[in-house]
Amino acid sequence: MTQKTKFTRRRFFRLGLYALAPYGLAFSDGFFIERKWIHLNHIVLSKKPTCRIAHFTDVHHKGDMAYFKKVIAKINSLQPDFVCFTGDLIEEASYLEEAISCLQEIQYPLFGIPGNHDYWSGISFTALQTCCEKTGGAWLLDQEVLSPDGEIAIIGSAGQSVSSQPPLNKGALKRILLHHYPASVDNIPQKFDLILSGHSHGGQVRLPFYGAITLPYGVGKYDMGLFQTKAGPLFVNAGIGYWALPIRILCRPEIALIEI
Repeated sequence: MTQKTKFTRRRFFRLGLYALAPYGLAFSDGFFIERKWIHLNHIVLSKKPTCRIAHFTDVHHKGDMAYFKKVIAKINSLQPDFVCFTGDLIEEASYLEEAISCLQEIQYPLFGIPGNHDYWSGISFTALQTCCEKTGGAWLLDQEVLSPDGEIAIIGSAGQSVSSQPPLNKGALKRILLHHYPASVDNIPQKFDLILSGHSHGGQVRLPFYGAITLPYGVGKYDMGLFQTKAGPLFVNAGIGYWALPIRILCRPEIALIEI
């Protein structure tokens, strides 16, 4: 083996390391920093808003109490009129008690719905119903309730179908739909002032000029952010937790404050 060959191989190895370095940095950032670096998304949908709503989703709680409590503290700091949660609180039933203990620290009425992982965990929703009611809110399973001031109808879907929606309260000034799956918005016959969804996690890993590498079923073209649809404004939250890989790249966890 000649000296030139050795040099060429060493140089090739170094170039390979240099090429891979950005990916290593991105992965380490996504693992150690970005997946817990919460982004606050403030959205104003009215020239004269009368209601402030805090929205979070897809916690996928797996035992990290410090992080979950941090999320709740940020929600409380927003001083909303009420809080909406759009599914996937946990992945395993063994974490339900911990998750509820965190939700109990919310200082404002909490209105929530289940996501697919909540169903897959096999939990009963009785404890979550009690938890939400203690805050002045409700755990909604194809049900409609009024906000504490009686001016907003909050409708919560229990699953992916939109065919079982309750009749709308015609006395309410505004109507909000909580629905875990964004893609279902295309099948909603009614009009709403706001539709809140989750499920997508924003893809968790996004590339510049491309977007999400992959998305779960039930998202469609509504990966994250605000969309104008025939059923009304749809906001898809990027979520708080993660599924499968504990990583987020160019897709920080999100809490939204929406004024309508």
